[in-house]
Amino acid sequence: MVTIFVDADGCPVVNETISIAKQFNLPCKLICDTAHEMHREGAETIIVSKGADAVDFVLVNRVQKGDIVITQDYGLAAMVLAKLAHPIDQNGRRYTEENIDQLLFARHTAQKIRMAGGRLRGPKKRSKELNERFSFQLRELCKTLLSKE
Repeated sequence: MVTIFVDADGCPVVNETISIAKQFNLPCKLICDTAHEMHREGAETIIVSKGADAVDFVLVNRVQKGDIVITQDYGLAAMVLAKLAHPIDQNGRRYTEENIDQLLFARHTAQKIRMAGGRLRGPKKRSKELNERFSFQLRELCKTLLSKE
């Protein structure tokens, strides 16, 4: 059975994800550290110790082939792809073998700019349209995966 995992530290679409998991009768697991602890009806919460990448390592150790992972972390998405699972970001973008290298390179370049004292624009304010696009894309992914079972 497909499980939906959420890298829940700072994830803006937790409620949408739980709602869609219920629609498809899929288990939903929120993984967060002690600084971002949350509990939501309809999802299991897994709390890990605070620490760099602590949530990522717990998540990648639990995810199985065919599962769905909601994350905005490109590094975690790359590890999820290696486990043959399906990462998707909070805006509905699917991470794939075709786009992950470019995304990781862009992240690396941005890090270098910041370390050299440069500034980059932050993300746009979250919009209703982004939430709707995420929900549509997650539903489509669930339909696709469940039709293959």
